[in-house]
Amino acid sequence: MGTKNENKDKLNFALGPENYKLLAIGFGIIVLGFLLMLGGKSDDPNKFSEEIFSFRRITLAPIVVLAGFIFEIWAIMKKPKV
Repeated sequence: MGTKNENKDKLNFALGPENYKLLAIGFGIIVLGFLLMLGGKSDDPNKFSEEIFSFRRITLAPIVVLAGFIFEIWAIMKKPKV
C-alpha cells in the first residue's frame, strides 16, 4: 500500500487546473478567429467575389488568431498556484 505522499506525487501535473482552463479559453479564441475567416465565396464559380477581401477576413481574423496563440503561450508560462 502506498502512503498519502506517494498518491499525491502521482497526481502531480506539469500545469495547474487554472492553466488548463486558460488553455481551453485560448483554444476557443483561436477557433473564433478561424470562424471569422469563413465565407466570402462567390455564388457563381466563374465570377470573382471581392468579399474575400473584407476587413473581417483580412485584418480582424488574423489578429484574433494571433491573440489566441499569444494567450496560449501566456497560459502555459503562467506559474500555477500552489
